[in-house]
Amino acid sequence: MVEAVKQNILDVRNLTVRFGGIVALDKVNFGVEKGSITALIGPNGAGKTTVFNCLTGFYKSTEGSIDFGVEGKRINIEKVLGEPFELSDCLKPSSFVHKLYYKTLGGSHLVARAGLARTFQNIRLFDEMTAIENLMVAQHMNARSGLISGLLNLPGYRASEQEHIDRAYQWLDIIDLTKDANRLASELPYGHQRRLEIARAMCIDPKMICLDEPAAGLNPAETEDLARLIQRLRDEYHVTVFVIEHDMALVMDISDQIVVLNYGQVIAHGEPEKIKNDPTVLAAYLGTEES
Repeated sequence: MVEAVKQNILDVRNLTVRFGGIVALDKVNFGVEKGSITALIGPNGAGKTTVFNCLTGFYKSTEGSIDFGVEGKRINIEKVLGEPFELSDCLKPSSFVHKLYYKTLGGSHLVARAGLARTFQNIRLFDEMTAIENLMVAQHMNARSGLISGLLNLPGYRASEQEHIDRAYQWLDIIDLTKDANRLASELPYGHQRRLEIARAMCIDPKMICLDEPAAGLNPAETEDLARLIQRLRDEYHVTVFVIEHDMALVMDISDQIVVLNYGQVIAHGEPEKIKNDPTVLAAYLGTEES
């Protein structure tokens, strides 16, 4: 039996981010395997959320490349966010128009459209919308109808809207929040808000989802539920999961691979068993004894 060839859905090469004189990320290199659950860990201030912000279009890196996708359909996220104009572009109209398009219209929404979704360390739901409205608004990019069909309530518009409602209820059922469909997001318990934000990201049908500290503030029972949900995303919905997390028990339980950051640099990358016994990682988290 021939073993399937493993393929990375994400390749980060020499990712560098500078804020003035501060180097937040320094030549970061790692890959995320398609169909895996990969964790990004490290002490506070290591640069983990900065990595996520670069991957999902909220920051543009100073240097480096981020290649995302599979099966020949790969994009360079840095190009999607817009490249700087150069003198040579004046001699190549196609290059000038291409760069002008992404400079004008590029951003995190184009990254999401390419199939890379995320949640946030601090929950960013629309508080004054209901749970189902939060899941509906996430699907605007998939709408197959325009302004005119909406104003005239044409059959195509109604069919598209019904698809979005059905998908929203599907995900409410998956995260066990169907009974709260019409409650305001701000009225939901904290743990329910965490799950709702994950469901909202999944409503765009991503190839990969980035979860930024999804277990923060959860009690042990909620953390166990979260672990099962993350595994379902990978096993049943075939989504690659990339997660930042400080709960090491959760990380070791669900992860196939772990990337460790410290002071903006990758200091280790491997399977959980290797990482938890790595002296460099232990020193970064626990410190080293000085004589």
